[in-house]
Amino acid sequence: MPIITVEHLSKHFKVYKRRPGFWGSLRNIVSREHSIIRAVDDVSFTLERGELVGYIGANGAGKSTTIKMLTGILVPTSGHVEVMGAVPYERRKENARRIGVVFGQRTQLWWDLPVIESFDLLKHIYAIPQNVYNHNLELFSELLQLHPFLDTPVRKLSLGQRMRCDLTAALLHNPEILYLDEPTIGLDVVAKENIRQFLKQINTERQVTVILTTHDLNDVEKVCQRMLIIDRGKIIYDGSIDGLKQRYGKTRMLIVDLAQVYPEIKLDGAEMTRREDNRIWLTFDRDTISASELIAQLTAQYEIKDLTISEPEIEAIVRRIYKWGMT
Repeated sequence: MPIITVEHLSKHFKVYKRRPGFWGSLRNIVSREHSIIRAVDDVSFTLERGELVGYIGANGAGKSTTIKMLTGILVPTSGHVEVMGAVPYERRKENARRIGVVFGQRTQLWWDLPVIESFDLLKHIYAIPQNVYNHNLELFSELLQLHPFLDTPVRKLSLGQRMRCDLTAALLHNPEILYLDEPTIGLDVVAKENIRQFLKQINTERQVTVILTTHDLNDVEKVCQRMLIIDRGKIIYDGSIDGLKQRYGKTRMLIVDLAQVYPEIKLDGAEMTRREDNRIWLTFDRDTISASELIAQLTAQYEIKDLTISEPEIEAIVRRIYKWGMT
């Protein structure tokens, strides 16, 4: 049975138009015109327990609105959503006790309190048994290296430190689902990698279902097994990252270091797009010729020192989909 079921889910907002000027203000009092914004428009998907899913889209595509309906913050305009066997907005308190949420731009920690005191308050709010709290605190402190700043007020933490503390706060009560909204925004490379490894570990070891919304597609590619792409309120792709590359990233690149500079390079099924001394860049369509066939051609005609196959970047593929559609 899926842990999350979403069927034909929609959320529409009324946006009232404001007429300018004095007479316009009077008319606004008598009658108001409005337009309908379809933030989420007929979205359907299911998630199994233990999945780690990337939910991506441009600003205003509907990501955060979907998450807010899954957490019970917003009531859908139409459609059905079920999380762990219950409708979130009908059973908000019960749902809140079984989920964890991290918003990159906000914190659930108390600004002026030391980190450890915020954790202690959350222990009482969620009624976490002392032995469970002690075990989780020690485990997460070790994995996320929290010990040096547990007694530091939250307001004095760096962004990377605060994000690690927010992840701990969201997981202290052993939630079954973790919603992450831009958890690595503004972090440096090292901090991002630490959080990615942590998410993979708790997903594997604890079978926590994770939904990750982000603009950093490296997060999705390095962490997630599945990707949902939303655009203008509609799901336009639901599948694996490899499947996305196979379907929409057919152009690959072979980077070759030749043993010497050859005056002319001619190969069937490939185009040389760049050259620097004895290094060449060859682009080819995976549906036209395989990498092994191209390499066989190369080795038959030229002496090779080294070569690398470069897969299309997921960011470029998603950019292309937004620009040209799913063709």
